[in-house]
Amino acid sequence: MKVAENLIHINQQISHACQKVNRAPDEVKLIAVTKYVSTERAKEAMEAGIVNLGENRDEGLLAKWDVLGDKPKWHFIGTLQTRKVKNIIDKVEYIHSLDRISLAEEINKRAGKKIKCLVQVNVSQEESKHGLAAEEVLDFIKSLRPYENIMIEGLMTMAPFTDDETQLRNCFRRLNELRHHIQNCNLDYAPCTELSMGMSNDFGIAIEEGATMIRIGTALVGEAGEEEKK
Repeated sequence: MKVAENLIHINQQISHACQKVNRAPDEVKLIAVTKYVSTERAKEAMEAGIVNLGENRDEGLLAKWDVLGDKPKWHFIGTLQTRKVKNIIDKVEYIHSLDRISLAEEINKRAGKKIKCLVQVNVSQEESKHGLAAEEVLDFIKSLRPYENIMIEGLMTMAPFTDDETQLRNCFRRLNELRHHIQNCNLDYAPCTELSMGMSNDFGIAIEEGATMIRIGTALVGEAGEEEKK
């Protein structure tokens, strides 16, 4: 299907989820995760009106940047190796995966301006996932005070891939509670207003639990080769 057609359906789901909890749909940023699709498909997403594009590898982001430039707002959503920071630092609007001091040091060193970062939290405590344990997050954020080029805009998590709604809600709710705890610390470099959580299979629940950014790949832009099926 065309991205524009998928977007209509996604926007209806966003509106429905927001309505259930008395939120406005414009409180939710939709990030089209284009990591598995071609530059042409990413361009189609932009033409459909999507502003935010997400990539999880520097190679993929750079390849699309060569064609699309800074027309979209780029979100780096994958694990970021320290040695790759220099490749993407001047191209991204947000980095969703800050999870260690060595990465913060490199971002701070390479950045020519304040970089909007989200701290990645492994709320579900799955060994296969990156991110800090929930109880480590506040101390980690406090340790970032010296890094003048880093602004902690919020938190990010990846929920377990499950149909268990209770488990999903608990994961998203825990991240939202953690966000409020950090906000209450009134750290000028960590407003922590954003919650990046929810993907194709669970974004409705994430919105109901406070998500301000949802990362949608398959349901929006499809998988590799999807543009050939139109």
